[in-house]
Amino acid sequence: MIQSMTGYGKSTVTFGEKKINVEIKSLNSKALDLSTRIAPLYREKEMEIRNRIAKALERGKVDFSIWIEKDAGENATPINAALIENYYNQINAIAETYHIPVPADWFATLLRMPDVLTKVEVQELSDEEWAAASQAIDEALEHLVEFRKQEGAALEKKFTEKVDNIERLLHSLENFEKERVTKIRERITDALGKLLQVDYDKNRLEQELIYYIEKLDINEEKQRLANHLDYFRKTLAEGHGQGKKLGFIAQEMGREINTTGSKSNHAQMQNIVVQMKDELEQIKEQVLNVM
Repeated sequence: MIQSMTGYGKSTVTFGEKKINVEIKSLNSKALDLSTRIAPLYREKEMEIRNRIAKALERGKVDFSIWIEKDAGENATPINAALIENYYNQINAIAETYHIPVPADWFATLLRMPDVLTKVEVQELSDEEWAAASQAIDEALEHLVEFRKQEGAALEKKFTEKVDNIERLLHSLENFEKERVTKIRERITDALGKLLQVDYDKNRLEQELIYYIEKLDINEEKQRLANHLDYFRKTLAEGHGQGKKLGFIAQEMGREINTTGSKSNHAQMQNIVVQMKDELEQIKEQVLNVM
């Protein structure tokens, strides 16, 4: 099954008092165009993250974000209990040695001591936390790929419908081909008949008519277009990664349809060619989104 390059995936994993959030968005692009927003704690893993995304997504304009949400309690400045105990013991010792009264409000006194309320935060990425973050990244990628597959299924259905329509219109050209040849012959003969006092070799005229009609023959174009339609269907069935090939096939289909239109020389046939062009244009618009 083909995949679309449009997709979205999000995942949240809880680690301790943290929530690790990962969000990935993807749009169509000729190659992989990856932009990342990574929380400072995980910056050391940026290359690993990029490689993992490139392997999973292959193509597309991808926006990747990973950030951390902490509980409100964790953001509060911690009280250094060990340092308070140290200050308490020192003040008691000094009071006993020098016979100085101890403070009436111990708590207020100790909280005013240096570094008691200083927030010291050393961020180190543990293996356990990185395992949790990796899980979130993998889940978000899985959700995005699943989204791409769903979009791809819808595109495949639309492509099949449009290819079938072109094939039906191609077969409908046969109804006008004999009529077209007869009308071309009549137009040339009538034009010659209107030229007064002109003597012409009817055998030579017949030869020229056959040559002219052969130049307007569209059987080869019809055959090539039918082959392109079959090849398009086979390529669709090969699965994801066929977007560029489908685009090339659509271009070849367009060439055959244009040539058929220029050779048709018949109003009804040209109308059918316009309808085929319309169906093909819808294929070309959507094939840009196929991975």
